[in-house]
Amino acid sequence: TFYGTANSNQLLMEIMGLHLPGASFVNPGTPLRDALTTAAGERSVALARDGVGIADVVDERAVVNGLVALLATGGSTNHTMHLVAIAAAAGVELRWSDFAELSAVVPLLARVYPNGKADINHFHAAGGTSYLVRELLGAGLLHRDVTTVAGQGLDAYATEPFIGDGLRWRPGPARSLDTEVLRPVAAPFAPDGGLRLLDGNLGRAVIKTSAVAPEHRIVKAPARVFDDQAHLLAAFAAGELDGDLVAVVRYQGPRANGMPELHKLTPALGALQDRGHRVALVTDGRMSGASGKVPAAIHVSPEAAAGGPLARIRDGDLVALDADAGLLEVLVPAPELDARERTGAPPDDAAWAGTGRELFAAFRRAVGPAERGASVIGGVR
Repeated sequence: TFYGTANSNQLLMEIMGLHLPGASFVNPGTPLRDALTTAAGERSVALARDGVGIADVVDERAVVNGLVALLATGGSTNHTMHLVAIAAAAGVELRWSDFAELSAVVPLLARVYPNGKADINHFHAAGGTSYLVRELLGAGLLHRDVTTVAGQGLDAYATEPFIGDGLRWRPGPARSLDTEVLRPVAAPFAPDGGLRLLDGNLGRAVIKTSAVAPEHRIVKAPARVFDDQAHLLAAFAAGELDGDLVAVVRYQGPRANGMPELHKLTPALGALQDRGHRVALVTDGRMSGASGKVPAAIHVSPEAAAGGPLARIRDGDLVALDADAGLLEVLVPAPELDARERTGAPPDDAAWAGTGRELFAAFRRAVGPAERGASVIGGVR
């Protein structure tokens, strides 16, 4: 019920026209879910017989619709890679700058955990995707004239399924049934989607600001550098992290170790912030739904394992993260930074022999950067 990557995927696939209308958040083990599953199978067969494939549905308009829905609901930051990779597979070039530019004009209409107290069932009960689509279409923020698996344009997705004489659809709610969870475009939680692009001499990164208080969005502090999240947690447990700091956790990108989620960092860094310290995180890894409260520049590209500047940062370097200005910099003169030797290293494959890590070595060598979807699809590196 957490609005992380899995449920963000459900929402995006529906609003991109790849689910039947209203199907995303109907609970399993119910007559309505069973009916939707049967209908999905029947619809798949009918589309195949008519020669309609996924390439007919996923075009530039569908990609933009998915991105708008992601921003309007404060969905998972993993989609700054996933949606880029999906677009690339469809022959569409989507960049982080597109995320930032759309985020500036798409209002935040939902607050679902971890960006609010409600879970995804509460969102669904408040009006869910049908109300969301109705509001975004009414504001001109979605492409209406798209191909969908429902065989109609996006207006069909402002309806909700029900069991009557079989499976039927009816207009969804015309107003939110709980404005603490889901709001109209005229009265959003925030005027923007809360996802921003950072750029500077440390590379490019994304930051999710929707859960970060305005007073915490600008941090300038000395770096503490770690090559593993376990090392940061050990330093925190030992009482070694005190005062203002920018935690740099590197060698966590797709080429280094497949980019595992760094979900354990927020509690420790949040505790430091609660003590009154200025705290931020800079990493070439990912955090997904765990990115919040503490300002976190994530998916830094190029990553340290690919020779990015994070490999030359040292303890004590002054780092500036400014989410308002879109800035990510280490305050070291360029000649000095360029002349430094790279330090640290990604995990040693030999140390992990027998765990299956070696099976993915070829993919890590071929993978593109996070901002290009962390993909092995040709032409997107």
